Amino acid sequence: MNSGSFTPDELNAILNSIPFDLTFVDKDDTVRYFTQGRERIFTRTRAILGRKVQLCHPPSSVHIVEQILQDFHAGRESRAPFWITLNGQFIHIEYFALHDKKGSYLGTLEVSQNLTEKRALDGEQRLLSYAREEGNARDDHS
Repeated sequence: MNSGSFTPDELNAILNSIPFDLTFVDKDDTVRYFTQGRERIFTRTRAILGRKVQLCHPPSSVHIVEQILQDFHAGRESRAPFWITLNGQFIHIEYFALHDKKGSYLGTLEVSQNLTEKRALDGEQRLLSYAREEGNARDDHS
């Protein structure tokens, strides 16, 4: 890659460890990839791979998906951010148009994050303090 390298196993581990969901839709609007992190926001199964992205959204929002894709294909827009409250959680969703070095459209990257905890942060945390999952002992090194 342009700025380094890693093995497919390393890349897979990286993509599935980041605290947000990624879904890649190619230039033909076909779903080609999604991360498989522990905390998915929107359910994804391998059945969506190879499907048109429009078929993966509720009918009530397909017109919005279509508008985003049209704008990305035409080069009118390069990103489309949204945020919603879902099951009491603050969810940020952003679509990014992807282009190669020559400017040709490659597809769309959907990035979804649960920002509920980050939105509640206050002040600073400057000393090391590991966050533990519920039920595990907590050791503070502060």
